[in-house]
Amino acid sequence: MTTGQIATLVGPATLELQEYDVPEPGPGAVVLRVRRANVCGTDVHQWHYESLLLRDAGLGHEFVGEVVALGEGVTTDFAGQPVAVGDRVVPVYYLTCHRCPPCLRSEFNLCQNGLAEWKIKPEIPPHFRSGFATHYYVFPGQYFYKVPDEVDDATVAGANCGLAQMLFVIDQVGIEPGETLVVLGAGGLGLYAAAVAHERGARVIAVDGVQERLELAERFGANETISLADHPEPADRVARVQELTDGVGADMVLEVTGVPASFVEAIDLARVNGRIASVGNLNAEASVTMTPGILTRKSVHVQGVLRYHPWYLQKAIRFLARRQHLHPFEAFTDRSYPLAEVTDALKAGESRSVARVAIVP
Repeated sequence: MTTGQIATLVGPATLELQEYDVPEPGPGAVVLRVRRANVCGTDVHQWHYESLLLRDAGLGHEFVGEVVALGEGVTTDFAGQPVAVGDRVVPVYYLTCHRCPPCLRSEFNLCQNGLAEWKIKPEIPPHFRSGFATHYYVFPGQYFYKVPDEVDDATVAGANCGLAQMLFVIDQVGIEPGETLVVLGAGGLGLYAAAVAHERGARVIAVDGVQERLELAERFGANETISLADHPEPADRVARVQELTDGVGADMVLEVTGVPASFVEAIDLARVNGRIASVGNLNAEASVTMTPGILTRKSVHVQGVLRYHPWYLQKAIRFLARRQHLHPFEAFTDRSYPLAEVTDALKAGESRSVARVAIVP
């Protein structure tokens, strides 16, 4: 019996590599060997015990894997493409039960049972429910899609979280050709958003405090960048956006920093009757002080967006196949770590010095 390892959260910012037998897939299930996993901002929050549901669970959800075993009845991915042992696939990292109230409203991204398996301690079979591991168990009914040969691991590893979510967000909130999108945060999510908005003909302004990220943002389609070093106060950044938009403000503001104060800044950056997508702030205990009357007077539309509809992962793969030669997706992760150094990888991801840190088991 083959054994594998999984990084398990055993306390605040405390991980343990645990070893278990790699299971055989049951009917409708698939067992993968993890080829490459990225450190997402959500992983850092979970590592710090900010997710009440995912304490004592495994970490990692943004990854690409290789099929090592197919359960009975599995012959294709969720787009109908034939799959076999050795094929590379990316799974949707959450489940859709099709029975809870959100699912019955076709709000599959909000499935109440989406983390039902992930939250279980790895010591309970089939053990491998998260991506910072050597293996991953795809459950029956869990969406997964085959990766075309022309899209490499470094490019596709972020498809099942960052890119799929940004495609979904921009579809939900809407951006039109010629409109201005301000992206607060030029990490992985912000870079994906810039690439998507660029393809749709929007003007993109990226805001970040790390120069390397801003330089990457330009390569991903940002027309202008605003550095926190040059514009340290929110009022400075608002004034700069006003200058760049002839005093109008942004048609859409995307908040992907994870910094609570950036939500208030987004309101100030948006034009009258503009749109705000709040994605980065997940900590339910963090708070900010704001003036609600500004929302009313500006008639700003605010939408929080969690996850994405599962078929958006297929859209993400197609986007990469179509656009990978226009943007340096492989440059997202200029630093990689072995699974044994997963804590160092999380620290590097938390430092925000690069867009994404990779773990290569």
